[in-house]
Amino acid sequence: MTLATKIIFIAALILSIIIPFGYYLIGEKNKKRYKRTIGVNAFFFFGAFALASIMMLGGPDVQAAETAATGSGLAEGLGYIAAALVTGLSCVGGGIAVASAASAALGALSEDSSILGKSLIFVGLAEGVCLYGLIISFMILGNL
Repeated sequence: MTLATKIIFIAALILSIIIPFGYYLIGEKNKKRYKRTIGVNAFFFFGAFALASIMMLGGPDVQAAETAATGSGLAEGLGYIAAALVTGLSCVGGGIAVASAASAALGALSEDSSILGKSLIFVGLAEGVCLYGLIISFMILGNL
């Protein structure tokens, strides 16, 4: 993926979010207009995604030839799988923990508003699980 392709893809994704919601926020807010805005947003997003996919897959496959020439082995492939599993499972676990901690914190906060700081600490600790998994996956990718 060339630098120009990356820039076009990122710009298209950003514009696919900014344009429809800007259109929604300028005008009168009703359900029909909101549904149309979501539809336009989905159209731009998936259109940009399809365009970027075509641009990535359209050119000569130089990276595949280089990979075949270097003879990447099973260990490198398993390293990538390990990094993906570490990131994915830690984020799923962190999401479950944040869901539990945040709902409990909101319930406790509705009874006593002075415990906001204490409840945010527990939510932050639950989010830390995701960050630890991401750090470990970077360490795995650094060794490949």
